Amino acid sequence: MRFGIVILPQADWPEAARRWRAADEYGFDHAWTYDHLAWRGLAGERWHATVPTLTAAATVTSRIRLGTFVASPNYRHPVPFAKDIATVDQISGGRMLLGVGSGGTGFDAFVLGQPELIPRQRFERFAEFAEALDVLLRFEPPGSDGISFEGTWYTAVGARMVGEPSQHPRMPLHLAADGPRALALAVRIADGWVTTAGAADDPAAWWRRAGELIRRLDDACADPGREPTSVSRTLLLDGEGRYSLASVDAFDEAVGRAAELGYTDVVSHWPREHGIYAGDESVLDEVAGRLARRNG
Repeated sequence: MRFGIVILPQADWPEAARRWRAADEYGFDHAWTYDHLAWRGLAGERWHATVPTLTAAATVTSRIRLGTFVASPNYRHPVPFAKDIATVDQISGGRMLLGVGSGGTGFDAFVLGQPELIPRQRFERFAEFAEALDVLLRFEPPGSDGISFEGTWYTAVGARMVGEPSQHPRMPLHLAADGPRALALAVRIADGWVTTAGAADDPAAWWRRAGELIRRLDDACADPGREPTSVSRTLLLDGEGRYSLASVDAFDEAVGRAAELGYTDVVSHWPREHGIYAGDESVLDEVAGRLARRNG
């Protein structure tokens, strides 16, 4: 089992730097930040941009993987985003993980005056976005004419990327997917799969959903003949009214249940002072101590 932490992009530097450094020193395998322009009930609070945050995090860490949880096509074009994120990967020394999802239907979906999309359109845009990133983040040979494609949602004409990637064949791509078409896409092009297992007031129902989704992933692997164990499986443990770092016991129970279901990675949120994911950093310290003993 690998352990990750989400650091919401709310704290100013140097407090944010302290958290990213601590995540590195604690022994977490990966650290993520949300890729939103604003997020739900925190829309009125301080909220920094994703790429500069990860760039700064790359300069104050040395070991931990860094990632987007998750980037979406709601307000991004794959060409400039691929160049941005490939540059962060180079700065980090090849430690980036790229989480990508279809994009929610909240603030980010309308802030630029976008039309409302039906679910089919959201998936088609997501697939085109992810497939473009899969190509753009690979090596562009010197002397080539660049990378070109023309789709329903995105077009590129001789796009130039950074150059030879810091990771080969490209940085790991992790797709957030729950539906059958999205799961099939993840199995076809991604290195890993990410899920929140949806929203459920009843914890038992949420865990049943988490188990059902991992079985669906295994079934999706059968069609293209992909070995299921070649796809990492990441579960976000937290949700509305459910916080894995509320106590050490809560964390241990959540990790144990995720492991039993077959998840390879779990992710929790850095404790906030109030509201959603409110908690005490002393719990994080104790959990981190266990990680240190595991890694030591």
